[in-house]
Amino acid sequence: MKEKVVLAFSGGLDTSYCAKYLSHEKSLDIHSAIVNTGGFSEKELKEIEAKAFRLGVSSHVALDVTDKYYSQCIKYLIFGNIIKNNTYPLSVSSERVFQAIAIAEYAKKIGAKYIAHGSTGAGNDQVRFDLVFHIMAPEIGIITPIRDMKLSRDAEIEYLKSKGVEADWTKSAYSINKGLWGTSIGGKETLTSNQSLPESAYPSQLTQKGEEMLTIEFVKGEIKSVNSKKFENPVDAIREIEKLASAFAIGRDMHVGDTIIGIKGRVGFEAAAPLIIIKAHHLLEKHTLTKWQLYWKEQLANWYGMFVHESQYLEPVMRNVEKFLDDTQEFVTGKVFVKLLPYRFETIGIESKHDLMNSKFAKYGEENTSFSGEDVKGFTKILGNQMGIFMAVNKS
Repeated sequence: MKEKVVLAFSGGLDTSYCAKYLSHEKSLDIHSAIVNTGGFSEKELKEIEAKAFRLGVSSHVALDVTDKYYSQCIKYLIFGNIIKNNTYPLSVSSERVFQAIAIAEYAKKIGAKYIAHGSTGAGNDQVRFDLVFHIMAPEIGIITPIRDMKLSRDAEIEYLKSKGVEADWTKSAYSINKGLWGTSIGGKETLTSNQSLPESAYPSQLTQKGEEMLTIEFVKGEIKSVNSKKFENPVDAIREIEKLASAFAIGRDMHVGDTIIGIKGRVGFEAAAPLIIIKAHHLLEKHTLTKWQLYWKEQLANWYGMFVHESQYLEPVMRNVEKFLDDTQEFVTGKVFVKLLPYRFETIGIESKHDLMNSKFAKYGEENTSFSGEDVKGFTKILGNQMGIFMAVNKS
């Protein structure tokens, strides 16, 4: 009886090669699985399933973790206003761990002896997948043919042809990875340090001209309505914002960052909804949280984002930070007004019953009702006391 292997399958060249190689060269019983984090349509999933069976797998399954991905990760990326290197909303890096967890759980469920994936040896994903598999299913072996044999695309294509697999493997000029929290785009320009992606490389093209107002309502940090349309599930609200904003070709940029394996990496992306939501949420927080809440949120959120990116999501301290972030959202309730324009957006303002910019106490730069001029004189003298002593002692 053949031993079972669960193959993390996308339908591309690498995972198609793995399907044939594991069957013919390793004599394994292939059970393919694709994990949906919000980036696949039903039609696309059906096409991938058909491709898997044409390659001879024994079974194929689509594992949908979109809601789990939101409630256990994206929610905290919003609460923390997390944009890595002030550029990237952790689109791909945040979804990989949830895909790996789903694959590990499925492999244990069906009693697989091995898990296989098609990562190369040059990127972050190999570490993200392997680390989760080691922790979640240490008894299951990991097979990575593409990485281990350092295969070229041509070698993979020739092997598939030798096994009777005929397909158009002409590589698209750009590799696209789409999920709920954004779409990454890789191509020849991202391998350079001085070139940007052309307009045609972005999946969402500009179709909307002029400007349009967008109103996002948050309740305790989570989206509850978009343009007065109520949503029970924040995932649907994110999709609604993406639909409206992507028509303006908003959210495009190029991210340069440090990889887990120590080299610099560069990738293009479009993430209209994530960037608008994070900026809108942050604006609401600037009105509803205190100075020190904002300060410590920024410190911990930056660290949380780094750990998500570097595959440390399962580290127990992450649950501690999530409790802190949850607690900070008690009064982050209100509406944020955003203006959408071609290729950009503007956060206009907010309305909230918890707004600390309250004219009852003061009007910045004009008047205050909470203290007097004499109070400020005394406060300023004490505030500068230590600096004054230092300057007096060290005036030379």
